Amino acid sequence: MLFIVTQPVGLRDTHLFPKLPLPLRDTLETYSAEVNSIAKILFAKMARALKIKPEEMEEVFDDDDLFQSMRVNYHPPCPQPDQVIGLTPHSDAGGLTILLQVNEVEGLQIKKDGKWVPI
Repeated sequence: MLFIVTQPVGLRDTHLFPKLPLPLRDTLETYSAEVNSIAKILFAKMARALKIKPEEMEEVFDDDDLFQSMRVNYHPPCPQPDQVIGLTPHSDAGGLTILLQVNEVEGLQIKKDGKWVPI
């Protein structure tokens, strides 16, 4: 597992980030900026869906209070999937979580009506 705070820059691990290879650091900077752009679009659409002014959503999730992190998990395929424990059910605490699920690996779920449902 790799966990990096990407925003604000002042909260980055000052021992880890400079030691990352430059191409990775550049990619993280680009990724962070793009995710921030996507989040702003999603917040605007959420405001419209909730029938509130976009400015109200911006006040709650403004750049001054932005906390952005990136977590990368790698779970290689298990030859005995029935023996896999995986992560315990949890809820993310942030205002918005953007997930990238690759290779159609099963296991990602959302909680709906009090039950965990595969997506």
